[in-house]
Amino acid sequence: MTHHITHIPPATHELRPEKEDPDESFLDKAVHRLKGRIVLSFSARAVRMRRILRPLRRAEKDLFGLTDGDLKKRIAEIGIRLKTHGLKRNHVAGAFACIREVAFRTTGMRHFDVQVIGGYAMLMGMIAEMGTGEGKTLTATLTAGTAALAGMPVHVISVNDYLTQRDARLMAPVYKFLGLSVGFVIHDMDRDARRDAYACDVCYCTNKELTFDYLKDKLVLKDRDDHMLICTGYLKGRGADVRRLMLRGLNFAIVDEADSVLVDEARTPLIISGGTDMAAESGFYKQALEMADNMSKDAHFTIDFKDRRIELTDEGKQRLKKITETLGPEWRGTVRREEIVSLALSAVYLYHRDEHYLVRDEKVQIIDEFTGRVMADRTWEKGLHQLIETKEACKLSGQRETLARMSYQKFFRRYQTLSGMTGTAKEVRDELWNVYHLPVVRIPYNRKKKRKQMPDRIHSTLVAKWKDVVGRVAEMNAMGRPVLVGTRSVAASEHIGRLLEKAGLAVRILNAQQDKGEAEIVGKAGGRGVITVATNMAGRGTDIKLTQEVAALSGLHVILTERHEAARIDRQLAGRCGRQGEPGSYEAILSLEDPIAETGIYGVVTRGLAGLMRIHGGLAKGLCAVHIRKIQKKVEKRHARIRKEMFRQDQKRGEMLSFSGKFE
Repeated sequence: MTHHITHIPPATHELRPEKEDPDESFLDKAVHRLKGRIVLSFSARAVRMRRILRPLRRAEKDLFGLTDGDLKKRIAEIGIRLKTHGLKRNHVAGAFACIREVAFRTTGMRHFDVQVIGGYAMLMGMIAEMGTGEGKTLTATLTAGTAALAGMPVHVISVNDYLTQRDARLMAPVYKFLGLSVGFVIHDMDRDARRDAYACDVCYCTNKELTFDYLKDKLVLKDRDDHMLICTGYLKGRGADVRRLMLRGLNFAIVDEADSVLVDEARTPLIISGGTDMAAESGFYKQALEMADNMSKDAHFTIDFKDRRIELTDEGKQRLKKITETLGPEWRGTVRREEIVSLALSAVYLYHRDEHYLVRDEKVQIIDEFTGRVMADRTWEKGLHQLIETKEACKLSGQRETLARMSYQKFFRRYQTLSGMTGTAKEVRDELWNVYHLPVVRIPYNRKKKRKQMPDRIHSTLVAKWKDVVGRVAEMNAMGRPVLVGTRSVAASEHIGRLLEKAGLAVRILNAQQDKGEAEIVGKAGGRGVITVATNMAGRGTDIKLTQEVAALSGLHVILTERHEAARIDRQLAGRCGRQGEPGSYEAILSLEDPIAETGIYGVVTRGLAGLMRIHGGLAKGLCAVHIRKIQKKVEKRHARIRKEMFRQDQKRGEMLSFSGKFE
């Protein structure tokens, strides 16, 4: 299926183009899902996307021998054709040929044919599934450059500030040669700098900064978020509010690591909050935590680790009512006191330092579970953040009042053209189609893959697992091979780092606690004998380059020390090795005491298998590997249900707000 994209004139603040959510009936959704069966299976072969190659080669012949000045004139001519006639294949081929030539002249890199296919798929509004290490950063210049030449402001969306800034600066010479402006938006930028960046032809930005800037613009517009109302405001001389806006609409988006942004992140709603004074609340939170400390598991409350939820028992509710009878008026309301104590129990039992958050400069900062990076300006809602601050003896931040909220699904569906790229989309291709109407196109490898997968190594205890990890690292280090050890949490990365140092091995750690030297650590991680320990922040977008000497020694070896809640994240981490036909290997070293193996009811089976392993050894290890993978799939399905429910609730909320005449 090819989405024909007609020309959209350059967007301005007063136009702010974006799609409205379609009003889909049950029958519409059923037909769309059925259509997806045909589209997805067809798109996976990337047959139609290859058709761009023949006209591309014809267009390239006309570029041989052109001076830089003549090439720039040719680019300007193609831009006029694109603006006039839209993204027709021959015009796109001409643009791609020019961008390919410009990339070679400015950066020394020339797009491979498979990158051209991927770039065309994205230009047609699809997700290009490209193998890890296949050069998605360079591929995006084909799509972004062509769309921008056609007059469409482009957002290239990445998962963190490091990749955003790196990619924008790396590809800036290409865009500038094309006559296009390029900017980027990262966390510490002020409003004016953000507005200037979004005003560029191509803007690189993180999903979090972009979505929250969009919600901030919503707060400025309030109930005037309508194209005609905005334009009318300008005609009547009331455009001051609109000139305060940062974005100029949602035109064309290229989402890097699309599965992470569009799927994994979709479990968390986007919320803009306002702060209040918390001085009077400090004692209230201390009392809640004291009550939580004095309650007994099972007798007074139950913990559902699977859904990360705590519920008070009837006995617990009665106990709570009794001990609050002599306390202040804030404890009088039944719902209020039960909710805050449940949150206090969550702060104690479900949220752990150096796993879900870290304490830096006496502030609690959330760790993104998908990227391993700190989200410095994000807070948990309903008082949970303040309870954790109280637990960690930090100064209380203001309680947050929700001013605007939206789901990722709803936000990204508003782009006039949405596309993306990732190395891991096949597991969620149905969800990408059903929610975002995005077909997935499987792009072939440029070179034959040499990455070697080794069998899982399963242990009954964490102690045995970490001992084996140290042994395997030492073994690879003795061979001169670089090693990347992947962990799920800051605490685990620090722990294995200490064990390796105790064994006499030099190690470099990359996690949310020590993320300042990321570029330097990643840059050296492919050197002979280098040992790097990293949380899953090293699993997306990072390119570990090997020396010739290391390539001759079988390349980088990656060790996964825990299964993530999505197999795609494991594949991303494994994909740090064996890139672009280079040698490399990876393996998983796991234990039956890993958190995922202890999840809910599966923990009972896990403990039974641990006993079996002590008796039968090898036979039981195979069963354990299958068991852990089965748990992982169950967790993936549960998260998919959560995302589906959140999307459904968001649509329902939108309908209610639309009926009442209010904005989001």
